[in-house]
Amino acid sequence: MNERYDDMYQAASGYYVQGETMDAIAKQLGLSRSTVSRLLKEARRSGVVRISLADHTGSRSPLAHALDRAFGVRVHLVAVRDTASEYRRFDQVARLAGRLLSDAVTDNSVIGIAWGVTSSTVVRYLQPKPLAGSTVVQMNGGTNQWSSGIPYVGEILQSVGDAFGSRVVYFPVPAFFDYAETKSAMWRERSVQNVIGLQRRLDVAVFGVGCLNARVPSHVYTAGYMDDDDKRALAADGVVGDVATVLLREDGSWKDIAFNERASGLTPSELARVPRRFCVVADPSRAAAVVGALRAGTTTDLVIDNGTAQAVLDRL
Repeated sequence: MNERYDDMYQAASGYYVQGETMDAIAKQLGLSRSTVSRLLKEARRSGVVRISLADHTGSRSPLAHALDRAFGVRVHLVAVRDTASEYRRFDQVARLAGRLLSDAVTDNSVIGIAWGVTSSTVVRYLQPKPLAGSTVVQMNGGTNQWSSGIPYVGEILQSVGDAFGSRVVYFPVPAFFDYAETKSAMWRERSVQNVIGLQRRLDVAVFGVGCLNARVPSHVYTAGYMDDDDKRALAADGVVGDVATVLLREDGSWKDIAFNERASGLTPSELARVPRRFCVVADPSRAAAVVGALRAGTTTDLVIDNGTAQAVLDRL
């Protein structure tokens, strides 16, 4: 153990376990107070100190209870000012979601990540937590006719892998196939079956809710995965958004949406087998899509801001 690590460990132990002040620790270690402060920050960043949330039952506010009663989910509510920017709203909710995910994963966990604007923000706030035998799995394909999707999707998944010391498994198939028959044939390939097998073993899943007309644009609707004719046809069929590229109506129905025969993501029925399912949303304009996702049974834990939560309840 090198001297700096020893100082960091002693400082963290004194501050977080024994309740000593930074001034007292500085005196004990023969260091300046500013050095102790830097050591404590480094201890959190490196994972020597892991801050977990003891309240796994969710928030206790009336707003959270109302959502719990309506949908049977644990609600983790983030108070965001009405005047906050869209970026600030997303950032605050993603910060809590990152901590919740870090607390939920354990050794040998199989962790499913659905790529998107929300997930790309959440992964910035994961707390380093090296896990033995853990695996990160891509939950939905990311390629389209214009892009492989690999740089965008790969950065999200690798960030999770780096935070938890996990093996990363990609799903190199289109987000949406051109033909349902092509998807059926691809699903028989052994390489694809290997990924699907891991998806069936997920312990934890993390996803946002896409929306056809969100103020903060959903990546799946703006990055070449659909054309305008597709989006108009979906809207005419009552589609309001998606979870992991599986399209949903506000009433929670999805099985009879023809587009879903070509979608690569886990269906709500498949998601329902995952013990912990974190749905992360911070955009009141997505309220209809959130209602659809919750009614479809996609979620055990809803991480949401108060403004979006109220917009969801207003639609019931």
